[in-house]
Amino acid sequence: MVAEHSLEIERKYDVDDDTPLPDWSALPGVAAVREPELRSLDATYFDTVDGALARAATAVRRREGGPDSGWHVKRSTPDGKLETRWPLTIDDAEHGGFAGPVPAEVIVEVASVAAPPFAPIARVRNQRLAFALVDADGELVAEFVDDRVVADDLGASQQTRWREWELELGPRGPEGESARAAFFRAADALVIAAGGRVSSSSSKLGRALGR
Repeated sequence: MVAEHSLEIERKYDVDDDTPLPDWSALPGVAAVREPELRSLDATYFDTVDGALARAATAVRRREGGPDSGWHVKRSTPDGKLETRWPLTIDDAEHGGFAGPVPAEVIVEVASVAAPPFAPIARVRNQRLAFALVDADGELVAEFVDDRVVADDLGASQQTRWREWELELGPRGPEGESARAAFFRAADALVIAAGGRVSSSSSKLGRALGR
């Protein structure tokens, strides 16, 4: 499998079930908000028994649904979340959500911080509305997603539900630390005005496991 790489620069927000959506066209550089795309996502997360991946601020997941369905390795860095992604194969698709081994390519990718065996630790299902925030040329400034999440902590046999928002910069997003900080300050203000708040959790996996 051939891997793809990307750096995610994003902000997460906690919101209530009835929190209204902000007017994202008020953000710097955003000329229009396109109609939402509905995505049904189903992800299984893996780790070692002693939590080696978590200690290394690394997550391994297998996700179905959406434009980036596949196996993902996500690493937290000072600049954002570095993601390496491989598409699902025919053999992998036969296993479905929980079953099936972690592919060799993924094992090699995380070899510096963890070694097999890996086991499922959480399942996160998500009904997502994704909105493209575009500039005057129709290019992507950022993607906003409205997520309604059902998460299972497989070790503790506990299920939690919540709603959250994510705002991730796109190719035409602000460049430079100062411009990005100003963009997210404006986003924070819109969210707070709508009744939301900056998230206390850095990831859905962490929230699923109560971290």
